[in-house]
Formats: sequence, C-alpha cells, structure tokens
Amino acid sequence: MHRMAAKSLKARGGSGAGKRRAGAAGTGPGRRPTISREDLISAALGLVGPHRSISTLSLREIAREAGIAPNSFYRHFRDTDELAIALIDLAGRSLRKIIGHARHRASAERSVIRTSLESFMEQLGADEKFLHILLREGNTGSEAFKRAVERELRFFEDELCVDLVRLARANNSPIAEPALAAKAITRLVFAMGASALDLPREHHAAILEQTVVMLRMIVTGAQRMASENIAAG
Repeated sequence: MHRMAAKSLKARGGSGAGKRRAGAAGTGPGRRPTISREDLISAALGLVGPHRSISTLSLREIAREAGIAPNSFYRHFRDTDELAIALIDLAGRSLRKIIGHARHRASAERSVIRTSLESFMEQLGADEKFLHILLREGNTGSEAFKRAVERELRFFEDELCVDLVRLARANNSPIAEPALAAKAITRLVFAMGASALDLPREHHAAILEQTVVMLRMIVTGAQRMASENIAAG
C-alpha cells in the first residue's frame, strides 16, 4: 500500500506547476502543497517494520517521508499518537479481511485452521507490515496503543466466533463456549506470531505446525465438552 502511495506522491508532486505552488506557499522545494490523511498513514506505514515501533516515529520524520512541511501534519492529526492509533485500526481491518477470506477459501482438503494460520504467518513477510504493527504495539506500545490493539483482537475474536458457530452447524459438530474458544485461538495465534517475529524465516514453518496442533487441541476440546454437555442432558 505504501509503495502505491509513494508513486502517487511522485506523480502529483513532480510537475513544475506543483513545485511553483509549493514554493509560493512557503513549503519549500520538493514538498507537496496538499496532502490527505491517507497519505500520512501511508508515510508512517513505510517507516515501521519488524524492529521499528510506531512509538519511535517522530512528527518530522513522518512529514519528511510524506513530503510535506511538519506544520501540515496538524491539519489531519492532533499528534503522532492519533496517527498511530489510526494505523493500528487500519492494520486490524486489513488483517481481518485477509484472514477472513482465507477461512472462507478453506476446502475439505485444507482445513480452516491450517488455511487461516498459513495466511496469518504469510503476513510476517508482507510488505505492508500490518501484522508487525499489531504484534509490536500490543507488547511494547504505549497504554493507548495497547488498548487499540486489544480492541482489534476483540474484533478478530467476534468474527472467529461467528465462523466457529457456522462451521459447527455445517458439520453437525457442536462446540462448547464458542466465544471462549475463539478468544483462546486468537490469543494463542498472536502469541505464537509474536515469538516468530524475531526469528529467522526458516523457523516459521515449525512454529506454524506447532500452532496447528495446539489449535486443533482447543477445537477438539471444545467439541468434546459440547458432547459431554449434551450427554449429561
């Protein structure tokens, strides 16, 4: 996403007329006279990474990446914390969409658990760094950032709970406490993702296989509990 935004920045800022307008406005050579909220989010996204937290980004650094004067930042955000929370929200929405599509693509040959987890682990190497943002800020970010990440995790849990109930009905295999099972699965996956974040990529396959087994344990246990509850009347 940030590479597309960068191309857009060059396309709109490269004309002579645009540079003259920027100079007239006092923004300096090479700076853009106008910028959108999305452009600033894209600029910040381009700066974060596996070892770079949102909390370490400065306003001047983001402005320089976006190609604007620092004061122009305040037209869209009160401070860098507000931008960071907007970026966490974007990361959560984007990841839920990616993993949700993976769950619905699952076939009889490829289980929902494996397909979803593979999609999740692939995001560790994705250019957008959405997963990095949630994993980093959930552990090392400020209290405001941690609350924002916690809110995104609850959204993951709610969507997964709906899918667990749907699949239980489709397979005629009841599941006990689907909301609690969804929470256990979500928290486990993010914890394993956080441990994989700092490891070489060649270790990711082993972590994926371990996590698949642990997730099946959770689902099997929830199904067994449902069966016992039914038997107990």
